[in-house]
Amino acid sequence: MSFNKKFLRIYPVDGVTVLHLGEMEIWDGADMALLRETLTQLIKHEKRRSIGVDMTYVKYIPSGFFGMLFDWHELGTTIRLYTPQPNVRRMLWFDRFFEPLSDTDYELRPARANEFPLGFAEEEAGMMPGSMMNLLLTTAN
Repeated sequence: MSFNKKFLRIYPVDGVTVLHLGEMEIWDGADMALLRETLTQLIKHEKRRSIGVDMTYVKYIPSGFFGMLFDWHELGTTIRLYTPQPNVRRMLWFDRFFEPLSDTDYELRPARANEFPLGFAEEEAGMMPGSMMNLLLTTAN
C-alpha cells in the first residue's frame, strides 16, 4: 500500500489495526480523504475486521468522520478510538455512541444510543427537552 503522506502509520495493537495520522491537532478534508482511502484498502481489500484510530493529538475533526466510522461499523467492522482528547470526548456523537473499554480506549457501539432519552442533549445544554424542536418549528413558520 502506498500513501502520499509520510506521517500516516499503521500498526497492530491486540488484534486491532490502528491508524495514526501523526501529531496533528486539526484534521481537514485531505486528512479525511487519506483516512477513507486507507480504511477502504484495509477493510475491503485486506479484509481487516477490527480497526482503531489513534486520536492522541486530535482536538478537532470534520463532521463526516463519525459518519464514515459508522458506515464501516454497519458493514461488520469493529471500530475503536484510542486516547481521544477532551474536545472529541465531549462531542455528542462520541458521548452517545462510543463505550469506554478502558481509560484510553473506546469502541463504537450504536446500541448505546438507546441509553439516552429523547431530549438528553437539550438537557445537557441547560434547555428544556423539546425546546430546540419548538424553536425550530416556530422560526420555520
